[in-house]
Amino acid sequence: MNCRKTNYTKGLESLMDIITQKSENAKRYLPHELKTRICAVEMYRNCGDIEYVCRKYHISRTSLWRWNKKYDGSKESLTDKSHRPLSKHPTAHTEVEIKWIKDLIRRNPHITLNEIWYKLKINKGYSRKPVSLYRILRTIGYYNKPEITGTSRKHNKEYHTPKQIGEKWQIDVKYVPMECKVKGLPKDIRYYQYTCIDEASRERFLYWYEEHTPMNTVDFIQRCIEYYGYKAKEIQTDNGIEFSYNQAEIKKEHPMDTLLNRLNIKHHKIRPRTPEHNGKVERSHRNDNERFYSWLTFYSLEDLRKQGAAYLKRSNRIPMAVLGYLTPKEKRAELMLSLIHI
Repeated sequence: MNCRKTNYTKGLESLMDIITQKSENAKRYLPHELKTRICAVEMYRNCGDIEYVCRKYHISRTSLWRWNKKYDGSKESLTDKSHRPLSKHPTAHTEVEIKWIKDLIRRNPHITLNEIWYKLKINKGYSRKPVSLYRILRTIGYYNKPEITGTSRKHNKEYHTPKQIGEKWQIDVKYVPMECKVKGLPKDIRYYQYTCIDEASRERFLYWYEEHTPMNTVDFIQRCIEYYGYKAKEIQTDNGIEFSYNQAEIKKEHPMDTLLNRLNIKHHKIRPRTPEHNGKVERSHRNDNERFYSWLTFYSLEDLRKQGAAYLKRSNRIPMAVLGYLTPKEKRAELMLSLIHI
């Protein structure tokens, strides 16, 4: 038994010796520093044995040949040089194009990438892709976004997006930020933005009210039909009392349902507490905060509606990546043309 332990101990000690020897050999490896390069080249020129030199300094033949060709007796000849190209890439943005971009940003501080790309394309004949524009915006410091922390909810169920206009509208209401009102307006009065978006074309219609009531919802839907020039087959909303009496436990029929039944429009209500199911209109509200409400100041409901109408016209003419960098207006015209051919 003792003999077995002795043999096991000796085997373990010999294994540790091998590991230690390998680690010592690894330490003898010399990195390709400037001194190593000079010594290797000079030894190769003296003895002429390339295999011996490569084995001694742990370098490849290709590296030794390259250093030998460059070495002229000075340290500077073997010093690493910059790999940056001497001239700009032939397809890089020109100084004129960069000036266009900077001037556009200076005149429109709240402008987005898609708006910059579309305006340059229409007004200046800009032929580059949005990805190229994004890179140059990063280079000139236009994007200084903080790092996003946390995780988002994942939805594995695929969502069916309609392919033709009028198949489905998403409608929702958002509060107008109190900071946008001037000091003279009463603090207890709030304003509400009703939003409708056609899922196929992403074209939106906006209108503002002092209350979010069922009757204002009916008025808004009628305005939507007048604005779009057609009625939807289905309207999707959340379960707010302005759209449904389900949560309020009121027995009578909701005015919105009365209108939709008369117009033969299906009313689809998303599950409670799942705003992501109305994702398109919710995302558009975030854009409104960034592009409109972040700098808006209004004096009355009429002033809000007037400024909002100008913003609506602008927002429906901003290219969207999901539409192949077409604007909602252009996408609508494309879908209308396809219906004519069918």
